[in-house]
Amino acid sequence: MTTTRTSLIFTGRIRSVRFAVKGIATVLQTQHNAWVHAAATIVVISLGLAVGLSAAEWCWIVLAMMSVWAAEALNTAVEFLTDVASPNFNPTAGNAKDVAAGAVLIAALGAIVIGFLVLGPHLLVLIRRIRI
Repeated sequence: MTTTRTSLIFTGRIRSVRFAVKGIATVLQTQHNAWVHAAATIVVISLGLAVGLSAAEWCWIVLAMMSVWAAEALNTAVEFLTDVASPNFNPTAGNAKDVAAGAVLIAALGAIVIGFLVLGPHLLVLIRRIRI
């Protein structure tokens, strides 16, 4: 592969990353629930650091957070595309938005369960120490 071809591939990857970061920024700027997810992410990371989660426990926490953020991003994309495809009210378009929002809810509920399963025992130990 020539140097020019390699540099084109590399610059193309950099551009792709820039577009992806712009997409994440769009989610944060346009979706109120993304701020709730951001706050929850900060709280969970802080709690995980405070109780000293193991690497395996962090894997579950990161997977849970990632699933919620990915679902929120996909939900945002569905909303934008649906608004373009059907600017006037359409029950089927509404169903598409509802299903996408439901996916975020499923991911968030699953993340809450994982959070309780992983952080719960650590927090109970911490609470018992404080009481004594």
